[in-house]
Amino acid sequence: MTHAEEIAANIRRVRENIARACAKCGRSPEEITLVGASKMNDADACRAAIAAGIDALGENRVQEMTEKLAQNAYDGAPLHFIGHLQRNKVNKVVGTAALIESVGSPELLRDIARRAQTLGIVQDILLEVNIGAEEAKSGFLPEALEDGAHEALTLPSVRVRGLMTIPPADAAREENIRFFQKVFGLYVDINQKLFHNSFEYLSMGMSGDYEDAICEGATMVRVGTAIFGARHYA
Repeated sequence: MTHAEEIAANIRRVRENIARACAKCGRSPEEITLVGASKMNDADACRAAIAAGIDALGENRVQEMTEKLAQNAYDGAPLHFIGHLQRNKVNKVVGTAALIESVGSPELLRDIARRAQTLGIVQDILLEVNIGAEEAKSGFLPEALEDGAHEALTLPSVRVRGLMTIPPADAAREENIRFFQKVFGLYVDINQKLFHNSFEYLSMGMSGDYEDAICEGATMVRVGTAIFGARHYA
């Protein structure tokens, strides 16, 4: 089996798991956007995922994203930026990514808005929630999220499409589920209070926990290893 065939088989398997999770909690698989987290995978792997029907591809690193863009790796699928975005690299991502999922501070929000205004576009974003209050992780703390959302509403060059979160990596499954439940509660509350129920995306869940995330309300999952195979870090 070629790598492209493996990727296609893996996507089918993930779709089956999504369908099973949806059946378990009374949802439709059509509600779930599958993002292939393609960090450390080459342009051919991205093309294989697109050929196999991935809904979107998500990149974590600006340099890697830029290199693959030059190789037309994302042709045929929306590109999401899902990693920590440094403020000095905003110019490379705004207007290039269809959705920036990891907007986790007022300063980054303003930088994105300024760049989008310069380009004459409206940039779609998700507000990232640091649900575990981890010092080393970016994202709005739950108690600061509403203020961030209020500020986003004053910026006409950005459009908030929903929320994103990554629970602590060392959380046990039961704790992870509670984190998902808390973010879903924030999603519902802010969507009703500030956004007239216009949110579309609650991005949470990765290769090891996307089925749990779906049962707790996720509408978007970011799956890397379960699609592309184990990453080999230098």
